Amino acid sequence: AGMKFLLQYVGFFLAFFSAVFLIISTWTDCWMVNADDSLEVSTKCRGLWWECVTNVFDGIQTCDEYDSIYAEHSVKLVLTRAMMITADILSGLGFLFLVLGLDCVKFLPDEPLIKLRICLVSGVMLLLAGLPGITGSVWYAVDVYVERSSLLFHNVFLGIQYKFGWSCWLGMAGSLGCFLSGSLLTCCMYLFRETSSGRLHSAYSLRKGYSSAATVLTNAHLPPSQTATSKMYAVDTRV
Repeated sequence: AGMKFLLQYVGFFLAFFSAVFLIISTWTDCWMVNADDSLEVSTKCRGLWWECVTNVFDGIQTCDEYDSIYAEHSVKLVLTRAMMITADILSGLGFLFLVLGLDCVKFLPDEPLIKLRICLVSGVMLLLAGLPGITGSVWYAVDVYVERSSLLFHNVFLGIQYKFGWSCWLGMAGSLGCFLSGSLLTCCMYLFRETSSGRLHSAYSLRKGYSSAATVLTNAHLPPSQTATSKMYAVDTRV
C-alpha cells in the first residue's frame, strides 16, 4: 500500500508540473529568440501567437499579435499550434482523472478497482499528451536550427537571426514529464491490479459470509413450524 501511495503522489506531481509547463509553453512568446543579442539593444522573441521586443536598457516590452488564425501562416506555426493545444487538453484531462483516482480523494472509496482504472486511464492520456507536445516542440526547434544553419552556410545575413528559446525548452520538458508520469501510472500501477482485485473479492466473500451466518442464526431462533411455513410461503410466491 505504501508503494502504491508513493507511485500515485510521484505521478501526481509529475503530471501537474508537466501540464503547467505545456500550458505556459503554448501561451508564452519566446519560442524563438534573436541569437545575436550581444550586438542588439533589444531582445526579440517570437511565440506561436505574437512577437515581443524588450529593450535591454529600460526593460520596456512591446508585443505585436499575429494576424487572425484564418490568415495565411507557415505550416510550422499552424501545426505547432495544433499539436501544443492538443497536448494541453490531454495533459489537463489526464491530471484531473489522476486526482479522482488518488486513494486520498474521497471519490468512490469502496471501489478500489474503479479508482485504479481511473489512474490507468490518466496514464494513457498523459502518454498521448506527450506525443504531440514533444513532436511540436522538437520539430519547431529543429526547423529554427536548420533555417539558421542554412543562412549561415550560404553567408546570408538578414539582420536578425534566431535560435529556439525557453518556451520551446519548456514544451520539451513538459512533454517528457508527461511521458514519465504516464509510463509510471500505466506500467507500475498495473502491478497493483491483482492486489486490489483480491481485496475486493475477500471483502465480498466476507460480506457474503456475514449474510449467510445471519440467515442461519435467524432461522435457528424460529420454531420449526414457522420455518416450514415461511418456506412454503416463499415457494408459493415464486410460483
